[in-house]
Amino acid sequence: MSCPICGKRPPKRFCPAKGEKICALCCGQEREVTIDCPVDCAHLISAHRYETEHRKPPSAQEFPYREVQVEPDFVYEHWHVIHSLASLILRSHIQNKELTDSTAIAAIEALAVTYRTLGTGIYYERPPDAPMARALYDQLTETLQESRQAEAAHTGLPALRDSEVFRLLVFFIRVAKQETNGRRLSRAFLEFLRARFPLPAEEAKEEPRIIVP
Repeated sequence: MSCPICGKRPPKRFCPAKGEKICALCCGQEREVTIDCPVDCAHLISAHRYETEHRKPPSAQEFPYREVQVEPDFVYEHWHVIHSLASLILRSHIQNKELTDSTAIAAIEALAVTYRTLGTGIYYERPPDAPMARALYDQLTETLQESRQAEAAHTGLPALRDSEVFRLLVFFIRVAKQETNGRRLSRAFLEFLRARFPLPAEEAKEEPRIIVP
């Protein structure tokens, strides 16, 4: 009996996504690439742990918006905005299990471009073309507006400027790029958000619903 993927090696690992055993090499090569692994797969959890422990810092060329300074105090001061964005992404993932890191990052990056341009006084918006990323982009846009208004009402200070929102989005992009492994079907960044920004139990158990038109 051989691995159902390669047809060469003996299958030794049970793959919950396939519902059958596959070989260890195919598990490693196809994980989150052609195999849509469930987040509770023991082999996936082990692989993510290994990647985290052996992660190398990004090079200067890979560091997003390396010319932009984002001070830790500024992020902590507006942490509720980051929390709101993270919670929205997690709710979207509950509603649509097909959401991946790459889709979430595409929406955040498009939003950063929008706010970077707004910070210069020019209105320019180019949301992602993919329907799922576009739907998330629209939701993130609405959440940002609500967070800015809520902060201004709570503190009595002017709402966050567009340039300041851009800096928060740059921070969020850097975290996302650091936590994802870059595989096509990776949800490592989403799992990172789930661990750092847990939703209330009643929301976390919500039945999946499709949100993409």
